[in-house]
Amino acid sequence: MANVEHGGRAGNAFGAGAAERARARLKAVRIGMWVIAAVLAVRQLTAVLSTPKGERLTDLETWVGTDGVLHVKGSLYDSTQFTGTPFGGLVLKPLTRSAEQALGWGWTFGTLLLVVALGLVTARALPEPVTRRATLLAAPVAISLLMLSLPVRNTLYLGQTSIIPVLLVLLGCFAVRGQRAAGVLIGLAAALQPAVLLFAPLLWFTGRRHAAVGTGATFAGLTALAWAAMPHDSYTYWVHHVAGAGLGGKADGLANQSLHGALLRFGLEGPLEIALFLLLGAAVAVLGLRRAVRYAQDGQLLLAVAVTGCVAVAVSPTTWQHQLLWVLLAVVGRVGRKTSDRYMWPVAVVLVMTLPAKMMLPNMPVLHPVRDNVVLIAALSAALVVPFLSRTSEYYRRPIPTEYAPAVPARWSRVPLLPFLGRVLSRPNLLLELLLIRVGYSAYQQVRLAATGGTNDGARVTAEKHGDQILSMEQFLRIDIEHWVNHAVVKVDWLRGFFDFYYTSFHFFVPLSVLAVLYVRRPGDYRWARAALGFATLFALVGFWLYPLAPPRLMPGLGVIDTVHGVQDFSKPDYGTLTALTNQYAAMPSLHFGWSLWCGLVIAILAPKWWMKALGLLHPFFTVSAIVATGNHWILDAVGGAMVVGAGFGLTYLLQGPRPRALPEPEPEPVELSKKEPVPVTGRTPS
Repeated sequence: MANVEHGGRAGNAFGAGAAERARARLKAVRIGMWVIAAVLAVRQLTAVLSTPKGERLTDLETWVGTDGVLHVKGSLYDSTQFTGTPFGGLVLKPLTRSAEQALGWGWTFGTLLLVVALGLVTARALPEPVTRRATLLAAPVAISLLMLSLPVRNTLYLGQTSIIPVLLVLLGCFAVRGQRAAGVLIGLAAALQPAVLLFAPLLWFTGRRHAAVGTGATFAGLTALAWAAMPHDSYTYWVHHVAGAGLGGKADGLANQSLHGALLRFGLEGPLEIALFLLLGAAVAVLGLRRAVRYAQDGQLLLAVAVTGCVAVAVSPTTWQHQLLWVLLAVVGRVGRKTSDRYMWPVAVVLVMTLPAKMMLPNMPVLHPVRDNVVLIAALSAALVVPFLSRTSEYYRRPIPTEYAPAVPARWSRVPLLPFLGRVLSRPNLLLELLLIRVGYSAYQQVRLAATGGTNDGARVTAEKHGDQILSMEQFLRIDIEHWVNHAVVKVDWLRGFFDFYYTSFHFFVPLSVLAVLYVRRPGDYRWARAALGFATLFALVGFWLYPLAPPRLMPGLGVIDTVHGVQDFSKPDYGTLTALTNQYAAMPSLHFGWSLWCGLVIAILAPKWWMKALGLLHPFFTVSAIVATGNHWILDAVGGAMVVGAGFGLTYLLQGPRPRALPEPEPEPVELSKKEPVPVTGRTPS
């Protein structure tokens, strides 16, 4: 009896201690997220205010500056630079009396406050049920995503007003009490951005008819007020420009992510384009609003608001980049029956809304229609296609759990630091993986191109100085064989051709092939190998940034022949157009050798047969021969590549522990043989 009571008290004490530690960790994470949100806000503020005067807040300057359109006594729309409604111009007119510098600072700080308010309202509007962790972290996460999003950054840079309508709609739907107040706020938003009128049908068909009527009445009243104050401008906007069409930039520009802009980019124009736009716009509006009403009735009002906003993005004649914030709100929708599928839609939306389309899709002509309309495609997907789960679905709260392998013992007790990353056996989503690989490689290209050590002239001086250091070190170690190998290979045409082909072709083909095979055949090992490759590449980027190095082919006086790129003109610091494509001084460490070594090690570890292992290890041997023979790397560059690969595998081991082992297949239960039962007599004779 004493032992039982003692055990109960110990368990309670242990449970209380675990709960306290969990609360402490959650508090620390929450503080960290708020710090990240604050840092991002300061970064955006600094980026705007540090921009030269004539290059920041250009739209605000166009409106209320000394020579702005709001100062002109004629029509606001004579220059087509003002894209707002006449009511928007009426509201902004008093700002022309403000001091220019004070207005710029106040506008920027005011926009940041609006973003914070938008994030707080969005966090409060999450559909039930919401866990305590989600409640505490929703606000800083929402504010951070908003700060990173292209619409907010574009709004801050240009000095636009596009955040105000979104905030007014969310306040009307989630913050204020009473349908009349909600209708007034949403009607005010529609007076500033007419496409917001699409929220009136959403309110009507979800039972908030007084709010819908209030929206229409407020919009009509404010528009009539502006018409009375500025009749010529109102006629120009609503009749001549058909609610703003034709104002601002060219309608077929990439910044216009509406159906109208997409059709113009496809080459359609005239009555055919207008008729097709009206037909498609009507279909999108009807189908999208039906989905929005269904989600609102399901208790997911924030998702319904996001879907309606995505419909507005598609059907508006012009939807500029700063007006695309509605798409980011669609991140709240839950998609997928499996836990591993839940991240696909949110990550895709965040990538679309935070990164330029050129980073997500390669520069291939066949992909240009997708790349040029990627935000519109995301909006149409949210409005019409993506199968968001209903709250009544059994998978809404309890998706199919991820399959984990048993923990593998590590050498040290504190390893792994992040055990949940290392034991997943399920195959990750292919579309998301391809998207992440593309974004990761694009980021790699951008960082590598930026890591030049300053200007081209300055980078060349530093890189050649480092080249002399590497050469001296190799001479001391008696491994300076680059010149001898290069000239020996040049004398044999077929060998030169082989190494040139190997250098230019196998660098990407082999790693992608290894990843593809692992993804299909060994998903658990795919995650482990992919993490090691990513960490190795990250370490290499640090090396490029800290130690720009000229390869042997770009060292004047060394006499190494560039077998791949041809003869270089050493009198030019940029070596022609080649420098515009890639950083010529990103030689240390060699990722050509590093990636090949990663391939060889992965194949040697995972391949089932000895000849496969041997074949895999030949790849880094041929690669190091190619990078030296073609004059593109020093021997020590390959050593650096091996070091970053080792560091990549080491960090993967530290965070994830040993690579996971597949779950053993259950052995079939033995079947007991029973005595043969006699066949019952049926009285029939066989025919």
